[in-house]
Amino acid sequence: MKIFRRAALVAFLALAVGTARPATREIYPDAAQAKADLAAALKTAAQAHKRILLDFGGNWCGDCQVLDMYFHDPQNLPLLEANFVLVHVNIGYADRNLDIASKYEVPIDKGVPALAVLSENGKLLYSQKNHQFSAMRRMETAAVTQFLVQWKPVKQGCSVMVVNC
Repeated sequence: MKIFRRAALVAFLALAVGTARPATREIYPDAAQAKADLAAALKTAAQAHKRILLDFGGNWCGDCQVLDMYFHDPQNLPLLEANFVLVHVNIGYADRNLDIASKYEVPIDKGVPALAVLSENGKLLYSQKNHQFSAMRRMETAAVTQFLVQWKPVKQGCSVMVVNC
């Protein structure tokens, strides 16, 4: 009986390890890719009438990892996919893509992850200036939900009286 329990425990642990997400995932693509990713996002957003969500950070950043997990939370993912084109901008070790951060008024020196929201036409609507998400590991997924709801585009034909927009 002990052998059976031990074998079941080993099988369970192997399954759990095999399906677990690694602690550090490659979320942010090569820093050289940022301008092309942004250009593609602008095109997609204009066609789909979505906003662009710029996520500045690095794969080394634990809070950036948590933010990405919250983006993919079952509560947030449908909201994100329906309303935004997400662009991960790799800042290296605060030494890459600083021109993009500057253009969108995101002070990287205040910490990452840092977010900016653009209209479907690329106009800056919001930039995170006070490191609101730089301590994601101490925040709840609801903070991301609130942010996404606040910055999602208003659909044409929707009003305060219409419930399902």
